[in-house]
Amino acid sequence: MAAVIKKVGVIGAGQMGNGIAHVAALAGFDVVLNDISADRLKSGMATINGNLARQVSKKAVSEDDKNKAMARISLAEKLDDLADCDLVIETAVEKEEVKRKIFHDLCAILKPEAIVASDTSSISITRLAAATDRPERFIGIHFMNPVPLMELVELIRGIATDDQTFEASKEFVAKLGKQVAVSEDFPAFIVNRILLPMINEAIYTLYEGVGNVEAIDAAMKLGAHHPMGPLELADFIGLDTCLSIMQVLHEGLADSKYRPCPLLVKYVEAGWLGRKTQRGFYDYRGAKPVPTR
Repeated sequence: MAAVIKKVGVIGAGQMGNGIAHVAALAGFDVVLNDISADRLKSGMATINGNLARQVSKKAVSEDDKNKAMARISLAEKLDDLADCDLVIETAVEKEEVKRKIFHDLCAILKPEAIVASDTSSISITRLAAATDRPERFIGIHFMNPVPLMELVELIRGIATDDQTFEASKEFVAKLGKQVAVSEDFPAFIVNRILLPMINEAIYTLYEGVGNVEAIDAAMKLGAHHPMGPLELADFIGLDTCLSIMQVLHEGLADSKYRPCPLLVKYVEAGWLGRKTQRGFYDYRGAKPVPTR
């Protein structure tokens, strides 16, 4: 029998966290959205409200559904407020030491039967589970960005994840109206194992002068029917996240084909991380994005 999930905690009110809170609340779950910053919580709720309003305008949801979803979300600046959650999903920065610290602190206050999940896009679920007191009740639930629009969720079992946890997580994802792809616990799982090396190769193509930013993005949009060019997509994901995933692939699989492009490293060192910092492969500070190279 799968565990019953009624109350969901989400750690991190950023792009992924507020998206998960949005779809969970809309699906009828009580949600506790946690972040250490009151400003980030306020911004996260504003984003959820705006995205729900957009769904109402498109008649995807009713005004009543929107109001009920917003009412189901409570805000928390302390992990203690997640104590009675049945499932807690972590969406912190893609750095293993940060995630391990969160799980260590979280498990000290959670009820024993609660499931703990990570939205990590690349890090070993088995290794993260080892930082908890419940590796059998730990799983990877990797949502795609933007969460309200993307249909897929990757489920990743660690070596210790039990069947009850897996079935409960699969049922939870189904209630959100998402489709599950089950991945083995290998670096970057399925989507990013394929997607990020393509983005990295696009950056090498720019680095080596094969084409400029506009030409590379136009080539993949018009020549391969991709909805976004790879450099535009890298800016959307965040260049720091792209770099972190490539580093995980390079270190975890020990293959030179996953070596992060030096230009990607340089942009991250400059603090040009894409849309979230207003500069990446495009400069977003004006009325229209302008290539930076």
